[in-house]
Amino acid sequence: MDLLEFTPEPDDLAWTFGGAPPVRRVKPGTALRLWTEDAFAGSLRGTSDLASASLNMPFVNPQTGPFYVEGAEPGDTLALHFVELTPARSWGASATIPFFGGLTSTDRTATLQDPLPERTWIYEVDTANQTVGFQAQGSDFELALPLEPMLGTVGVAPAAGEVRSALVPDMFGGNMDTPEMRAGATCYLRVNVEGALFSVGDGHYRQGEGESCGTAVEGAMNVVLIVDLLKTPGPVWPRLENDEYLAVIGSARPLEDAWRAGQVDMVNWLGSLYGLDKLDAYQLLSQVSEVPLANVVDANYSVVTKVPKRLLPPVTAYDGIHQHLRTAFI
Repeated sequence: MDLLEFTPEPDDLAWTFGGAPPVRRVKPGTALRLWTEDAFAGSLRGTSDLASASLNMPFVNPQTGPFYVEGAEPGDTLALHFVELTPARSWGASATIPFFGGLTSTDRTATLQDPLPERTWIYEVDTANQTVGFQAQGSDFELALPLEPMLGTVGVAPAAGEVRSALVPDMFGGNMDTPEMRAGATCYLRVNVEGALFSVGDGHYRQGEGESCGTAVEGAMNVVLIVDLLKTPGPVWPRLENDEYLAVIGSARPLEDAWRAGQVDMVNWLGSLYGLDKLDAYQLLSQVSEVPLANVVDANYSVVTKVPKRLLPPVTAYDGIHQHLRTAFI
């Protein structure tokens, strides 16, 4: 298997999906060893660093990429299998940001309340114990939490020549912020433009479902992934597969429309996998689905519809590419 190693310089980083030239061309079946910057572009390094003074909007959520996949054409299915995600720094940062987050006034949920106070937390990474350390600032409380690396942003260039902020999740993927985007998962995305132009970034050392305050334990990440291509119709919404689940990520506002998007696409996926008509697939999904929130703070909210494989007859999705890729990299 070909291996491409790429560590971006600051000028190589992309801040959007679409609108950026490719940094490299890759063939399907290539493994990539990448480095990604954190969502704050490395600007929050201590508890005295506050978001309002340190962040330069819209330069947040820098992406590594985009990568041009040879042979990818609109309508194809791009498969990205995540082999390894490991912290690239000994610390991660989180913060409350004015008028951003799930439990504060925002520009879209406007009230007369003042923004919540700003605060920055630094989490030290304990590699030996595979933990990150939470330290309260209003008391002496400390807690070691399991290190559970994931990528907040995975996506391709949008359709119709659109250029979207790396803060936005939508049909092209983007800032979905789901903990399901971890090592061992395969992400399926519909190709919208020639070459697909996929990017990844926004590493999280851990994140709770919903990402309540709007920021996870944000950290630079070392990423190993395999890119592959299927000449089959790509999914409407990003899909995920791991050894335990099939999943769809819907993104929209209001929150129930994000849920609906994932539910409808999962009804269609179950129908195609098992030969079910729409109502039978709808009924089955109603009895087996799990629906964790990914984020409730982005420009669009993201909701994951998961189906446990253990409850269903064995089936091969996308020609078995997940099973192939999970054992392909040595």
